[in-house]
Amino acid sequence: MEQETVKRVVREGYAKIARKESSCCAPATACYGSTGSAAGISKRIGYRDDELSSVPEGANLGLGCGNPVAVASLKRGETVLDLGSGAGFDCFLAANRVGMEGKVIGVDMTPEMIERARENARKGNYGNVEFRLGEIENIPAADSSVDVIISNCVINLAPDKGRVFKEAFRVLKPGGRLMISDMVLLKELPEGIKNSVEAYIGCLSGAIMKDEYLEAIKSAGFGDVKIIDEVHYPVELMANDPTAKAIIDNFNVPIETINEISESVISIKVQGIK
Repeated sequence: MEQETVKRVVREGYAKIARKESSCCAPATACYGSTGSAAGISKRIGYRDDELSSVPEGANLGLGCGNPVAVASLKRGETVLDLGSGAGFDCFLAANRVGMEGKVIGVDMTPEMIERARENARKGNYGNVEFRLGEIENIPAADSSVDVIISNCVINLAPDKGRVFKEAFRVLKPGGRLMISDMVLLKELPEGIKNSVEAYIGCLSGAIMKDEYLEAIKSAGFGDVKIIDEVHYPVELMANDPTAKAIIDNFNVPIETINEISESVISIKVQGIK
């Protein structure tokens, strides 16, 4: 798909998620706001119970594929930027770590998500968090203005990942850290799925090969680029995903092939230093 088409379908898809009208990378029950389901998914991908209970209700939509805050080693007083902040879940966790001396900025291209995140910030009385509408390929932040960049299962959705990492490099201070969780591939997906709108909304179609992903980070200028952790995304979560069901229906893909695809998709936690 063309880049602008990809952005449009992703924005529309996540707008529906924000309005609780549709499903996402996670099972439909999570996207529809079932706290138990979203929490269950989040626990399986690395979040602790105390983290889940510390954020405003409705901030966790179960959309991630890892816990970037856990590996970010955030310090009090730091400025943190979250690329693709959604309803604000990771921003609020980061805010708890950097304290009122610090600051957290969430960037998302979906107005409905920004609205929901801002409402969550009001509910939770988070005075050290702000949310900005914008694309992660053109980050609305000044040069060398943040200490840490986090992102959770979002950069895979961007058509131009190289530009995202160059923008991340631009806004980080010298010595700043990139700490992200994302989906990458161990082998290429079938063409039909790569071009599927449903697969894009499901955080699948936009994923690229692991080596290509790491090279994009290095090419942007980052040093000490390394994978902290990598795991296969839980097969049963993909099997329950209505996105996967739509792919099966639309492309007549056997469930065995979906299982094979799930073995090709991994979640990584990766770091880079400016």
